[in-house]
Amino acid sequence: MIPITALLVTGMLAADLPRVKAEPNLERRAKAALENADKALREAKEVYNKADIQQTSALIDEIKESVELAYSSLKETGKSPGRSPKHFKNAEIKTRELLRKLDAFQQEMNVADRHMVDAVKAKVQQVHDDLLLGVMKRR
Repeated sequence: MIPITALLVTGMLAADLPRVKAEPNLERRAKAALENADKALREAKEVYNKADIQQTSALIDEIKESVELAYSSLKETGKSPGRSPKHFKNAEIKTRELLRKLDAFQQEMNVADRHMVDAVKAKVQQVHDDLLLGVMKRR
């Protein structure tokens, strides 16, 4: 029963990302993508505690894809983060929170499994840093 539940959980998340991608308002899409990343992280913790490494890995990939979608959506707005910082600053704050949560999740994991989170943390850190630099730069 546990694998079926895990598949259903992952299926629900997979259904969320296409819905998020369909959002025509780029700023709302970015916000929804970051919410999806947070949701995927919560689900990854639950699935990991049930010892389903494959589903955990899929959810971790969902986090990375969601953060990439959020960042690309904000860039597509064509707005300057320094002149119109509202949505960029919100994304910067959300990615900083996500980094803290990813780090805590990684510390809770078995040492042998921690490598699964490294690439996602690096990508989220890169996006966070780019957002922060953009907001701080005034043009």
